[in-house]
Amino acid sequence: MLIRTRLFARHRELLGDDELVLDLPVGSTVGDLLARIGGDGGPLAPLAQQSAVAVNLRYADESELLKEGDEVALIPPVSGG
Repeated sequence: MLIRTRLFARHRELLGDDELVLDLPVGSTVGDLLARIGGDGGPLAPLAQQSAVAVNLRYADESELLKEGDEVALIPPVSGG
């Protein structure tokens, strides 16, 4: 199933794009998506597990099941003063 993943701030800078389309097996969860994004030492590996995630414009945890056509937003940690 195809899942559209939106990237912001540091994530977008690291990948050089604001969107990623992933083909995941049916029954995949947000946690599976994060593992795919952060796996293999890719550029998002250090940030993938520290990010908040929204599915179809609402915050979601790692156990949420994804379905074809979902839009996932990977929201990087925010810091500052």
